[in-house]
Amino acid sequence: MKVILLENLRRIGSIGEIIEVKRGFARNFLISNKKALYASKENIAEVEKIKAELGKKDTERKKEAQKISEQINSKEYEIKKLSTENKELYGSVKPTEIAKLIHDIDKLDIKPSMIQPITEIKSIGKFKVKIILHTEVDSEITINVVTADTIQ
Repeated sequence: MKVILLENLRRIGSIGEIIEVKRGFARNFLISNKKALYASKENIAEVEKIKAELGKKDTERKKEAQKISEQINSKEYEIKKLSTENKELYGSVKPTEIAKLIHDIDKLDIKPSMIQPITEIKSIGKFKVKIILHTEVDSEITINVVTADTIQ
């Protein structure tokens, strides 16, 4: 199925580009999240008209992402979790917990879908976590997992 992209998407394409994708991906992700339109003649003409405007919006998003990146890049956050004697956690640290922690400390809204732990966080220690703020802007933070004495 052919669609026209309304956003720059990593590994997929850039604004205004007409690409061929599978039907399910187009319907369930791209079109439902307003990241693309069906590639009809009317839509192609409409996207050509608003391409400059979409480019400006993308540039603004990129600037905002760079500001957030400067605030959190290389920063270390501490999470207290219950653990066993051999330093393994009961459960694991999920992206939703990391997003809530960043929101509580720095008052920044980062969606859990933007957070990608490099390895699963299932034990005590320091872990690198990649945060994709924009298709061209990434940050890396450190999550320091320490033992909690009691249940929170």
